Amino acid sequence: MSFGDNGDGESDGTAGARSGADKSGQGVVTAFGQSMKTLRMRAGLEREEFGRRIGYSASTVASFEQGRRIPSPRTIEQADDVLGAGGLLALWKEQVERAQYPARFQGMAKLEKEAIELLAYDALVVKGLLQTEEYMRALLAMRRPSLDEQTIEQRVAARLLRQDIFDRQPSPLLSFVVDESVLRHRYGGTDVLRGQLEHLLLIGQKRNVEIQVMPTECEDNAGVNGPFTVVTRKDGKAFLYAEAQGMSTLQTDSEQVTFAAARYGIIRSQALSPRESSQFIERLLGEL
Repeated sequence: MSFGDNGDGESDGTAGARSGADKSGQGVVTAFGQSMKTLRMRAGLEREEFGRRIGYSASTVASFEQGRRIPSPRTIEQADDVLGAGGLLALWKEQVERAQYPARFQGMAKLEKEAIELLAYDALVVKGLLQTEEYMRALLAMRRPSLDEQTIEQRVAARLLRQDIFDRQPSPLLSFVVDESVLRHRYGGTDVLRGQLEHLLLIGQKRNVEIQVMPTECEDNAGVNGPFTVVTRKDGKAFLYAEAQGMSTLQTDSEQVTFAAARYGIIRSQALSPRESSQFIERLLGEL
């Protein structure tokens, strides 16, 4: 199967305009917000009091109710409990979570949640799963046509939630190879890049994560055709995800996936080892 522009991919994010599918997702968020507001008013709670009980300000509660901000699954569960909704809000949890992404990226987002192994090569920007919040905002701010602030906030929140993959149990095996040029681009400025490089060093210390650098001086690189990700589910089914020029594909063809996995193995062998890569990133930090 294949999907178009994924809306929250690693090449930075999104198409500038919302498609019909995106509007459908926004409709889900709006309907959920209206339901939350109705139940809050029925419970006789002002926004400020309700927000205090679920850990948010009154203005954030207003954003939830007006469909301008998407609550996390945990927030939805808290709201359901506080309002005594008996599961009526919790029923929205899966739909609202999917609505964080345009329909074309929902398949990949679901795979990340089910992955036991994820292999990713990137040559344009740091992969979304590895991005700091500041780096995310810098990339999204560079989109042309420009994105509105509401969309940027939703994209940032969605990417941050995806990073739960690093702490999930049982731990999936996560391997990333990133081109050196990506680590030298000062997207958002020197401070943003410094924070991003420091974040890579921290993530790379996790026992289930390996981060490797493909140096520009390397004469051979099996990844010259561009970035791609191979994801394997618990049932052993593997998928190939790739992006180019605002378009993305999610392949299930076993031959294509097998070739991609083999290609990734070659890329890993050509790149610096995880230990060498950490030392390389530390040297880059010293240059800033």
